[in-house]
Amino acid sequence: MKNDVHDLGLVLDSRVKLVLIESWDEPRVLETLTMLAIKRGLRLLNWTVTEGLHGQGELRIADESVDSREPEVALRLVKADPQPTLYVFCDLHPYLEDNPRLVRQLKDIAIAGGAHRPTLVLVSHACRLPAEVQRHAARFSLALPGEEELLGVVREEAARWSERNGNLRVRTDNLTLQQVVKNLRGMSHGEARVLARHLICDDGAITQEDLPALNKAKFQLLDMEAVLSFEQDCARFSDVGGLGQLKRWLAERQAAFLDEKGVDVPKGILLVGVQGGGKSLAARAVAGLWGLPLMRLDFAGLYNKFFGETERNLREALQLAEQMAPCVLWLDEMEKGLATGDNDGGVSRRVLGTLLTWMSERKVPVFLVATANQISQLPPELVRKGRFDEMFFVDLPSMEVRGEIFRIHLARRDLDPVQFDLPGLASVSEGFSGAEIEQVVVSALYAAQARQQVVDQALLLHELQATAPLSVVMAEELAALRAWAKGRAVMAD
Repeated sequence: MKNDVHDLGLVLDSRVKLVLIESWDEPRVLETLTMLAIKRGLRLLNWTVTEGLHGQGELRIADESVDSREPEVALRLVKADPQPTLYVFCDLHPYLEDNPRLVRQLKDIAIAGGAHRPTLVLVSHACRLPAEVQRHAARFSLALPGEEELLGVVREEAARWSERNGNLRVRTDNLTLQQVVKNLRGMSHGEARVLARHLICDDGAITQEDLPALNKAKFQLLDMEAVLSFEQDCARFSDVGGLGQLKRWLAERQAAFLDEKGVDVPKGILLVGVQGGGKSLAARAVAGLWGLPLMRLDFAGLYNKFFGETERNLREALQLAEQMAPCVLWLDEMEKGLATGDNDGGVSRRVLGTLLTWMSERKVPVFLVATANQISQLPPELVRKGRFDEMFFVDLPSMEVRGEIFRIHLARRDLDPVQFDLPGLASVSEGFSGAEIEQVVVSALYAAQARQQVVDQALLLHELQATAPLSVVMAEELAALRAWAKGRAVMAD
């Protein structure tokens, strides 16, 4: 907070008379401004629509007979004040729309000369100033707490819980505590305190099981569910059959990404392959393996009919991903939102430009996992070397992997894999993707229920023979995709 007071003092020294502070943490903003007023020996008066102009202690407005809850009345009192008072208006922004008199009053205050004129500070979670005023105003942002401060917040909440519960100690370990602190980054002091309190209050412990709930609560606070979705259930790599090369690649880079040291922090991967081959499951598994929150970007949710809104939606989504860092950002079926062509008025090209700029300039640990089925539809600027650390091709599973996939899906549905001839099933399922194998197991379950029998080998073989896999239906497209990947991508398996 000392740095915020110092930096805000520099703004006042520049003699700017209108300052805008956007923050969700209003109490901390007011605390910072109060400390600045005390340090500078300034009068401090606050305004809200419910209380009007008011101050602490003996501070009073010049004319107490007027109702200063009305914005125009309050701004008129500010303008008439001959002293270098610090006025703080909370949530004035709704009144600035379609009210030219308020806008003119703001401008008059902002352009008033002299060191002894009052300074007006507008505080809100979000505020867009009218064009005629914004060039006369200075924007200021409170610094978000660093890891040391966040650790202090968690410890303070732990101490308060301990006092309320007979001096019992909050149970945790250093590794979990470090992960909690990392996952609290991007939160204000107040938000971090609320999240830390929720972690501790239910059972007096901070464990690995608390991390998914913490990430979900953080995502809900940031409120961008229209464009980004929070994936609550991240797969474990034990749920993913095959992909041995990809698993080794990720294991070798896990420490480098989580430590965030050096200039070569892993940036992301592009997964290309056949539909149902396990790309989406692998994307979820990366977050599960590394113990990070997983954000899924919905390109369809980005698009808006108004000019410039689509790009703005993407920028806001990427900013949210940065606030959730460290995290995994999953760009699913990326070709649907970034396909080349000019039939959309250039929107996809502008979206691509926004994404590429962010990818090259981002400084925070956001690991990209992009998936695509039609690599030919992606623009060459995106797939060139350097955009992603590596491009993996996810092919149809081998015979050994198909047997493992059968084992995983049978066990998940409480069927004992030992009771089945897995090599036999794997042999008959040549050309099946992982998703198609799962559907064979599901179909066999439905058939068994209808016939009032148990799932057995014969029933699974019957469902396999009744299914035409995608490798047969789209044999030509699959052959072309494999030909493209040869020499261009690393085999994931």
